[in-house]
Amino acid sequence: MMTISAVTILIVAIVVAIVSVGIGWIYKTANRLDRLHVRVDLAWQALDAALARRAVVARTIGAGLGADGRELIACADRAERADRADRDLAENEVSAQLAKVDSSTLRAQLVAELADADTRVMISRRFYNDAVRDTLALRGRGPVRLLRLGGTAPEPRYLEIVERVLG
Repeated sequence: MMTISAVTILIVAIVVAIVSVGIGWIYKTANRLDRLHVRVDLAWQALDAALARRAVVARTIGAGLGADGRELIACADRAERADRADRDLAENEVSAQLAKVDSSTLRAQLVAELADADTRVMISRRFYNDAVRDTLALRGRGPVRLLRLGGTAPEPRYLEIVERVLG
């Protein structure tokens, strides 16, 4: 009789240990996923600020071009008002309009501001897309999907915009 209860206690102890490890893994993974979503949100805020700065520089350039700059100013305005889902298309329009501008006709300070704004956008976009990649990689794992550890958080999207060639 003593061996049966010792075996039963051993089995119960093993089951409790397995369940504890499983719950620990679920907690750790859910916490990591939450931190990744926060990282995506913070990276988006930085990217949004960099894009807003570039829009200000684009409007300043457009104002200096007179009638030729109206489309650049309109594109910058549309980009700032665009929904997050449509932001990449609107920002690509701004990039296309900026590519049409002959930088030799601009003041040196404005050229430097544009180069700085473009660099900040490029760096911010890379940080944002890295955060999205890491989040999607964890959300794509089978156990995470099965247990719905992503909760109600929307799945993040990459932001693909054309980078202007600086120089």
